[in-house]
Amino acid sequence: MGRTNPTFRDQLRHLEEQWATYRRALRYDHQEHFDRLFEYARAHADASGHQNPTDPMPAILLSIALEHERHLQEFEAELEELQQALETLEALESAETAEKHSDRAEEPANVDA
Repeated sequence: MGRTNPTFRDQLRHLEEQWATYRRALRYDHQEHFDRLFEYARAHADASGHQNPTDPMPAILLSIALEHERHLQEFEAELEELQQALETLEALESAETAEKHSDRAEEPANVDA
């Protein structure tokens, strides 16, 4: 016996075709973002297919949310690294400034008599 339901990938392709008019109406620079959303859905098509959904939209939206969450985690980790690097630089700069001030305090005063 064959498959009675279309595969998730078939449903996804069909849905993408249904939204083609919407995509064409988007501004050119927004079209790539729209395409990326379907790329996210395709990236998780295997997991979505295991659900064997009659309506693919919840699986598509969950796939998009999952990718956004993954990107958010990456950005947060990168931000944390940058914040630590900035704190290190600020600490070094502060130490150098303090050292310059202490060197000036130790210099003898030049008194003309």
